[in-house]
Amino acid sequence: MKRYPGDAVSGLAPADSLFARLRTACRKEWDGYVAHSFVQRLGDGSLREDCFRHYLGQDYLFLIHFARAYALAAYKSEGLDNLRAAGMGMAAILDEMGLHVKLCQGWGINAKELESLPEAKATMAYTRYVLEKGLSGDLLDLHVALAPCVVGYAEIGLALKDKATDDHPYAQWIREYAGEGYQEVARTSVHTLDRLLSERAGPGRMESLIRTFRQATILEADFWQMGLDLAD
Repeated sequence: MKRYPGDAVSGLAPADSLFARLRTACRKEWDGYVAHSFVQRLGDGSLREDCFRHYLGQDYLFLIHFARAYALAAYKSEGLDNLRAAGMGMAAILDEMGLHVKLCQGWGINAKELESLPEAKATMAYTRYVLEKGLSGDLLDLHVALAPCVVGYAEIGLALKDKATDDHPYAQWIREYAGEGYQEVARTSVHTLDRLLSERAGPGRMESLIRTFRQATILEADFWQMGLDLAD
């Protein structure tokens, strides 16, 4: 399997950050996610257009549930810093959804079609897992479950950035996640994890956080596979 450079995330997560520690502990699963065949084919432009359209539609539904997850984070917040962070996260997701609708329209999927799409099993599995972690755990559990998506897309965007030439079929998608706006969203997520760890971590907590991060990363790879399965 092709592996993207390990330093692609260095500007997002310092080596001593919680995110970097979780990523290292789950390296096999992480590589299976960020270097998935779907990502490689998207990067070199060989991904079939119907696979990409299917992924785009499901990603729209995915983002709806992630906005709900940030609303849950706001509900579970005990202080203004956490409440503000949840509000900023939800605003970022809603902004991303606006861009996503425009991207979908460019690929022939209108807003009415997006709203009527049935959820794929992979979409339900990951989004419900994140929400369940937020409901049964605390803010740290919820943000760890969100992190593979939030930070992983930023890492993938950086890894593919140089491939996004003007004639690349998926250049707009790559540039969206490689862009400074989304990179800042990812850096904020990394910072939030560290702040929550200092507030809420205790002896033995790391093992459960690794389990959550690993499972969320596996579900992210399954989401890529859902899009790729149309080509098989």
